[in-house]
Amino acid sequence: MPTWKPHALAKPHADQLELRANDKVRTTVALPGVPLGTEGKVLLANGFNWLRYRVLFTNGVEVGDLDARQLEPSGRTAKRLAKAAAKAR
Repeated sequence: MPTWKPHALAKPHADQLELRANDKVRTTVALPGVPLGTEGKVLLANGFNWLRYRVLFTNGVEVGDLDARQLEPSGRTAKRLAKAAAKAR
């Protein structure tokens, strides 16, 4: 699976999540049809300036256009992102 290099003019937000398809996430706010703390799986990662995600939650609801304001990584995804952040420092 190819990884695309960000566009030269893209200026991502400082607190963006860099998730991939099939990463595990959890809600940090209540969403329509999705209670706070519900686990889900990223179906689609989209965007180069504003990274956003389409997520299928364990209760069967699918929601798009989610980002770090509504999601946090969980499980192995959280460990992978923490390791990458530590390496970047």
